[in-house]
Amino acid sequence: MINWSVPLAALLGILIGGVVNWLADYLPYTARLGAPRYADGSPRPLVAWLGVSAFLLGGRSAPSGAALSLRHPLTEIGVAALYAYIASLSPQDLPRALFLMGNVAILALITVIDLEHRMILYVVIVPSCVYALVGAALLGERLVPNLSFSDYLIGGAVGFGLFFVMYLGGLLFNYIASNARGAPVTESAFGDGDVLLATLAGFMLGWQAFIYAALIAVFLGGLGAFVYLSGRMLLRGRYEWFTALPYGQYIVFGALIMLLWRAEALAFFGVRLP
Repeated sequence: MINWSVPLAALLGILIGGVVNWLADYLPYTARLGAPRYADGSPRPLVAWLGVSAFLLGGRSAPSGAALSLRHPLTEIGVAALYAYIASLSPQDLPRALFLMGNVAILALITVIDLEHRMILYVVIVPSCVYALVGAALLGERLVPNLSFSDYLIGGAVGFGLFFVMYLGGLLFNYIASNARGAPVTESAFGDGDVLLATLAGFMLGWQAFIYAALIAVFLGGLGAFVYLSGRMLLRGRYEWFTALPYGQYIVFGALIMLLWRAEALAFFGVRLP
């Protein structure tokens, strides 16, 4: 018997991925939303409202030559794949599946904006924190057995506290480096947006799983910095010190792993948690 929830979830993911792209095109510049547009500000035809249809059916480029990037179809396909996976996990629990899908959409939007603009927006984070807490309160143990609402509240507090300490450490490092160089260093490894993103991840996961999400994020952040540094050295023969690298995607990846593959990740760490 065919499980129609999976293809329907994938179709929903394409549409929600289009919404993510639409918001990512506007929110870094203005809170006033309009119809989907190209990079030059011109409106996109209906066939190009989705990145997938724009690439397949035409409409990728505006008359001026401004074209949609690969980010548009890739975001939609990525969200669709995750939605299909969620549907396969919870075919009989629609509220839980829809809540997880909402979290995936939030994380996708944050990632796109952070990668393209090195910004984590309050207009995205604050409503997302409310969404995560309301979902935890309403769904309760349907999300994760034996996990109480207080665990999610503590998760947000742990996320905020841990990354706020790291944020202060970055400020201290900049102060020391500025004095050593005799010139101000303004770039920071962690911004206040990363602190709020970690808070959101804690609200989504609960404090127990957040600890492991943070470990994943720190490991991947170090690995990503090493790869970037190595690439710059190979391609240009030098590396500009104190270059700020977006860190939000590593927090998102750690949160996503613990959100969708919690049991598998904990088994990898050799830990059993609720």
